[in-house]
Amino acid sequence: MARTIDPKRPRGRPPSIKAGPNAGSVQSLDRALTLLELIAGEDGLTLSELAQRAGVPPSTAHRILTTLQGHDYVMHDEERGLWLIGVRAFEVGASFVRNRKLAATGRAIMRSLQQASGETVNLGIEEEGSIVFISQMECHHALRAFHRPGSRGAIHASGIGKALLSTFTGEEVKRILHKTGLKKFTDKTLVEPGGLFAELATARARGWAIDDEELTPGMRCIAAPIYNEHEEAFAGLSVSGPTVRITDERIGELGPMVRRAAEDITKSIGGRAPR
Repeated sequence: MARTIDPKRPRGRPPSIKAGPNAGSVQSLDRALTLLELIAGEDGLTLSELAQRAGVPPSTAHRILTTLQGHDYVMHDEERGLWLIGVRAFEVGASFVRNRKLAATGRAIMRSLQQASGETVNLGIEEEGSIVFISQMECHHALRAFHRPGSRGAIHASGIGKALLSTFTGEEVKRILHKTGLKKFTDKTLVEPGGLFAELATARARGWAIDDEELTPGMRCIAAPIYNEHEEAFAGLSVSGPTVRITDERIGELGPMVRRAAEDITKSIGGRAPR
Protein backbone atom coordinates (compact mmCIF):
# COMPACT_ATOMS: atom_id res chain seq x y z
CA MET A 1 0.00 0.00 0.00
CA ALA A 2 1.34 3.44 -0.90
CA ARG A 3 2.19 5.65 2.05
CA THR A 4 0.75 9.17 2.22
CA ILE A 5 3.42 11.79 2.86
CA ASP A 6 2.54 14.63 5.23
CA PRO A 7 4.15 17.85 3.90
CA LYS A 8 3.99 19.34 7.42
CA ARG A 9 6.09 16.59 8.92
CA PRO A 10 9.61 17.82 9.72
CA ARG A 11 12.41 16.31 7.76
CA GLY A 12 15.10 14.19 9.31
CA ARG A 13 15.80 10.69 10.49
CA PRO A 14 12.53 8.79 10.98
CA PRO A 15 11.87 7.02 14.28
CA SER A 16 13.50 3.58 14.45
CA ILE A 17 13.18 0.67 16.84
CA LYS A 18 16.94 0.22 16.69
CA ALA A 19 17.44 3.80 17.84
CA GLY A 20 15.89 2.94 21.22
CA PRO A 21 12.69 1.68 22.89
CA ASN A 22 9.42 2.73 21.29
CA ALA A 23 7.00 4.94 23.16
CA GLY A 24 4.80 2.71 25.24
CA SER A 25 7.29 -0.15 25.37
CA VAL A 26 8.10 -1.90 28.65
CA GLN A 27 11.59 -0.83 29.69
CA SER A 28 12.38 -3.97 31.67
CA LEU A 29 11.32 -6.16 28.75
CA ASP A 30 13.40 -4.09 26.33
CA ARG A 31 16.41 -4.55 28.59
CA ALA A 32 15.79 -8.27 29.03
CA LEU A 33 15.60 -8.82 25.27
CA THR A 34 18.74 -6.75 24.76
CA LEU A 35 20.64 -8.87 27.27
CA LEU A 36 19.29 -12.06 25.70
CA GLU A 37 20.44 -10.94 22.24
CA LEU A 38 23.88 -10.00 23.56
CA ILE A 39 24.31 -13.41 25.18
CA ALA A 40 23.10 -15.16 22.01
CA GLY A 41 25.79 -13.38 19.99
CA GLU A 42 28.69 -14.60 22.12
CA ASP A 43 30.04 -17.78 23.69
CA GLY A 44 29.49 -16.36 27.15
CA LEU A 45 29.71 -12.91 28.74
CA THR A 46 30.36 -11.72 32.29
CA LEU A 47 27.90 -9.59 34.20
CA SER A 48 30.07 -6.49 33.84
CA GLU A 49 30.47 -7.03 30.09
CA LEU A 50 26.71 -7.43 29.65
CA ALA A 51 25.91 -4.39 31.77
CA GLN A 52 28.40 -2.25 29.86
CA ARG A 53 27.19 -3.34 26.42
CA ALA A 54 23.52 -2.97 27.36
CA GLY A 55 24.12 0.37 29.02
CA VAL A 56 22.51 -0.57 32.34
CA PRO A 57 23.82 -0.73 35.91
CA PRO A 58 25.26 -4.14 36.90
CA SER A 59 22.62 -4.47 39.65
CA THR A 60 19.82 -4.02 37.09
CA ALA A 61 21.43 -6.45 34.67
CA HIS A 62 21.78 -9.02 37.46
CA ARG A 63 18.09 -8.79 38.43
CA ILE A 64 17.00 -9.26 34.82
CA LEU A 65 19.40 -12.15 34.25
CA THR A 66 18.23 -13.85 37.42
CA THR A 67 14.64 -13.62 36.19
CA LEU A 68 15.60 -15.03 32.78
CA GLN A 69 17.54 -17.78 34.53
CA GLY A 70 14.45 -18.69 36.55
CA HIS A 71 12.64 -19.38 33.26
CA ASP A 72 15.67 -21.25 31.77
CA TYR A 73 16.24 -18.63 29.06
CA VAL A 74 19.80 -18.08 30.29
CA MET A 75 22.15 -20.00 32.57
CA HIS A 76 25.16 -19.02 34.63
CA ASP A 77 28.48 -20.83 34.48
CA GLU A 78 29.58 -20.40 38.11
CA GLU A 79 33.11 -21.65 37.46
CA ARG A 80 33.88 -19.16 34.68
CA GLY A 81 31.46 -16.45 35.77
CA LEU A 82 29.82 -16.36 32.32
CA TRP A 83 26.18 -15.99 31.31
CA LEU A 84 25.07 -18.35 28.51
CA ILE A 85 21.91 -19.04 26.52
CA GLY A 86 19.56 -21.44 28.30
CA VAL A 87 17.64 -24.43 27.03
CA ARG A 88 14.29 -22.60 26.94
CA ALA A 89 15.63 -20.02 24.51
CA PHE A 90 16.80 -22.87 22.31
CA GLU A 91 13.39 -24.55 22.48
CA VAL A 92 11.61 -21.34 21.48
CA GLY A 93 13.98 -20.79 18.55
CA ALA A 94 13.74 -24.41 17.48
CA SER A 95 9.95 -24.17 17.58
CA PHE A 96 10.03 -21.26 15.12
CA VAL A 97 12.30 -23.15 12.73
CA ARG A 98 10.23 -26.32 13.01
CA ASN A 99 6.90 -24.59 12.43
CA ARG A 100 8.28 -22.54 9.54
CA LYS A 101 9.63 -25.72 7.94
CA LEU A 102 6.37 -27.55 8.62
CA ALA A 103 4.21 -24.89 6.97
CA ALA A 104 6.50 -24.52 3.96
CA THR A 105 7.08 -28.23 3.39
CA GLY A 106 3.48 -29.21 4.02
CA ARG A 107 2.01 -26.70 1.57
CA ALA A 108 2.22 -28.94 -1.51
CA ILE A 109 0.73 -31.90 0.38
CA MET A 110 -2.04 -29.69 1.73
CA ARG A 111 -2.84 -28.56 -1.80
CA SER A 112 -3.07 -32.15 -3.02
CA LEU A 113 -5.34 -33.08 -0.12
CA GLN A 114 -7.55 -30.06 -0.74
CA GLN A 115 -7.95 -30.99 -4.39
CA ALA A 116 -8.63 -34.65 -3.60
CA SER A 117 -11.13 -33.93 -0.81
CA GLY A 118 -12.69 -30.76 -2.19
CA GLU A 119 -12.70 -29.31 1.34
CA THR A 120 -10.65 -26.85 3.37
CA VAL A 121 -7.38 -28.21 4.76
CA ASN A 122 -5.82 -26.94 7.99
CA LEU A 123 -2.44 -27.34 9.63
CA GLY A 124 -2.14 -26.76 13.37
CA ILE A 125 0.14 -27.25 16.36
CA GLU A 126 -0.46 -27.75 20.07
CA GLU A 127 0.61 -24.93 22.35
CA GLU A 128 -0.18 -24.54 26.04
CA GLY A 129 -3.17 -26.84 25.86
CA SER A 130 -4.83 -25.36 22.78
CA ILE A 131 -4.53 -25.72 19.01
CA VAL A 132 -2.92 -22.91 17.03
CA PHE A 133 -3.67 -22.92 13.30
CA ILE A 134 -0.57 -22.03 11.29
CA SER A 135 -1.68 -22.63 7.71
CA GLN A 136 -4.85 -23.17 5.69
CA MET A 137 -5.76 -24.19 2.16
CA GLU A 138 -9.33 -23.07 1.49
CA CYS A 139 -11.80 -24.80 -0.80
CA HIS A 140 -13.92 -22.85 -3.29
CA HIS A 141 -17.35 -23.63 -1.87
CA ALA A 142 -19.41 -20.72 -0.56
CA LEU A 143 -20.04 -22.67 2.66
CA ARG A 144 -16.67 -23.65 4.11
CA ALA A 145 -14.63 -23.79 7.29
CA PHE A 146 -12.27 -20.94 8.07
CA HIS A 147 -9.46 -20.70 10.63
CA ARG A 148 -7.31 -17.61 10.39
CA PRO A 149 -3.60 -18.46 10.83
CA GLY A 150 -2.70 -17.70 14.42
CA SER A 151 -6.21 -18.35 15.72
CA ARG A 152 -6.72 -20.92 18.47
CA GLY A 153 -9.08 -23.83 18.98
CA ALA A 154 -10.09 -25.94 21.98
CA ILE A 155 -7.98 -29.08 22.11
CA HIS A 156 -10.84 -31.36 23.23
CA ALA A 157 -13.34 -30.09 20.66
CA SER A 158 -11.24 -29.93 17.49
CA GLY A 159 -10.17 -32.64 15.07
CA ILE A 160 -6.47 -31.74 15.28
CA GLY A 161 -6.67 -31.46 19.05
CA LYS A 162 -8.21 -34.90 19.45
CA ALA A 163 -5.77 -36.39 16.93
CA LEU A 164 -2.88 -35.11 19.04
CA LEU A 165 -4.46 -36.10 22.36
CA SER A 166 -4.90 -39.64 21.02
CA THR A 167 -1.09 -39.98 20.85
CA PHE A 168 -0.45 -38.73 24.40
CA THR A 169 -0.37 -40.86 27.52
CA GLY A 170 -3.40 -40.89 29.79
CA GLU A 171 -1.53 -38.84 32.38
CA GLU A 172 -0.56 -36.22 29.79
CA VAL A 173 -4.16 -35.91 28.64
CA LYS A 174 -5.39 -35.55 32.23
CA ARG A 175 -2.80 -32.86 32.93
CA ILE A 176 -3.87 -30.87 29.85
CA LEU A 177 -7.58 -31.23 30.57
CA HIS A 178 -7.08 -30.26 34.20
CA LYS A 179 -5.59 -27.01 32.91
CA THR A 180 -8.03 -26.31 30.07
CA GLY A 181 -11.23 -27.92 31.27
CA LEU A 182 -13.90 -29.43 29.03
CA LYS A 183 -15.89 -26.43 27.88
CA LYS A 184 -19.18 -27.13 26.14
CA PHE A 185 -19.54 -25.49 22.72
CA THR A 186 -22.44 -27.50 21.24
CA ASP A 187 -24.77 -30.30 22.30
CA LYS A 188 -22.23 -32.75 20.83
CA THR A 189 -19.15 -31.50 22.68
CA LEU A 190 -17.61 -34.26 24.79
CA VAL A 191 -17.62 -32.79 28.29
CA GLU A 192 -17.29 -36.07 30.23
CA PRO A 193 -13.70 -37.42 30.54
CA GLY A 194 -14.90 -41.00 30.08
CA GLY A 195 -16.51 -40.27 26.72
CA LEU A 196 -13.50 -38.30 25.51
CA PHE A 197 -11.03 -41.02 26.52
CA ALA A 198 -13.13 -43.65 24.72
CA GLU A 199 -13.09 -41.53 21.56
CA LEU A 200 -9.35 -40.99 21.83
CA ALA A 201 -8.84 -44.76 22.02
CA THR A 202 -10.81 -45.18 18.80
CA ALA A 203 -8.83 -42.40 17.11
CA ARG A 204 -5.56 -43.99 18.23
CA ALA A 205 -6.54 -47.36 16.76
CA ARG A 206 -7.52 -46.04 13.32
CA GLY A 207 -4.97 -43.21 13.02
CA TRP A 208 -7.36 -40.28 12.68
CA ALA A 209 -9.85 -38.33 14.79
CA ILE A 210 -13.09 -36.50 14.12
CA ASP A 211 -14.74 -33.37 15.44
CA ASP A 212 -18.40 -34.19 14.77
CA GLU A 213 -20.11 -30.81 15.25
CA GLU A 214 -18.42 -30.54 18.66
CA LEU A 215 -17.08 -27.02 18.13
CA THR A 216 -19.50 -25.58 15.56
CA PRO A 217 -22.97 -26.89 14.71
CA GLY A 218 -23.17 -28.23 11.18
CA MET A 219 -19.39 -28.52 10.72
CA ARG A 220 -17.18 -31.60 10.80
CA CYS A 221 -13.41 -31.95 10.89
CA ILE A 222 -11.28 -35.05 10.29
CA ALA A 223 -7.64 -34.91 11.40
CA ALA A 224 -4.48 -36.97 11.79
CA PRO A 225 -1.26 -36.36 13.76
CA ILE A 226 2.12 -35.30 12.35
CA TYR A 227 5.26 -36.56 14.10
CA ASN A 228 8.75 -35.13 14.58
CA GLU A 229 12.07 -36.97 14.46
CA HIS A 230 11.59 -38.12 18.06
CA GLU A 231 8.33 -39.95 17.22
CA GLU A 232 6.36 -37.26 19.06
CA ALA A 233 3.13 -35.83 17.65
CA PHE A 234 3.50 -32.05 17.62
CA ALA A 235 1.15 -31.00 14.81
CA GLY A 236 -1.93 -32.13 12.98
CA LEU A 237 -3.51 -32.00 9.53
CA SER A 238 -7.26 -31.77 8.99
CA VAL A 239 -10.04 -31.54 6.45
CA SER A 240 -13.03 -29.43 7.50
CA GLY A 241 -16.41 -28.82 5.99
CA PRO A 242 -20.19 -28.80 6.54
CA THR A 243 -22.06 -31.98 7.40
CA VAL A 244 -24.07 -31.68 4.18
CA ARG A 245 -20.86 -32.51 2.30
CA ILE A 246 -18.89 -34.45 4.91
CA THR A 247 -21.58 -37.06 5.38
CA ASP A 248 -21.33 -40.26 7.41
CA GLU A 249 -20.44 -42.11 4.20
CA ARG A 250 -17.64 -39.68 3.32
CA ILE A 251 -16.04 -39.87 6.75
CA GLY A 252 -14.85 -43.40 6.01
CA GLU A 253 -13.28 -42.16 2.78
CA LEU A 254 -11.73 -38.97 4.12
CA GLY A 255 -10.25 -40.44 7.31
CA PRO A 256 -7.62 -42.65 5.61
CA MET A 257 -6.98 -39.88 3.06
CA VAL A 258 -6.10 -37.39 5.77
CA ARG A 259 -4.00 -39.98 7.62
CA ARG A 260 -1.94 -40.72 4.50
CA ALA A 261 -1.38 -36.99 3.86
CA ALA A 262 -0.25 -36.50 7.47
CA GLU A 263 2.14 -39.43 7.08
CA ASP A 264 3.56 -37.81 3.94
CA ILE A 265 4.20 -34.54 5.81
CA THR A 266 5.81 -36.48 8.66
CA LYS A 267 8.23 -38.10 6.21
CA SER A 268 8.90 -34.82 4.36
CA ILE A 269 10.13 -33.11 7.55
CA GLY A 270 12.25 -36.07 8.64
CA GLY A 271 9.78 -37.27 11.26
CA ARG A 272 8.61 -40.77 12.00
CA ALA A 273 5.56 -42.30 13.62
CA PRO A 274 5.97 -44.59 16.63
CA ARG A 275 6.37 -48.24 15.71
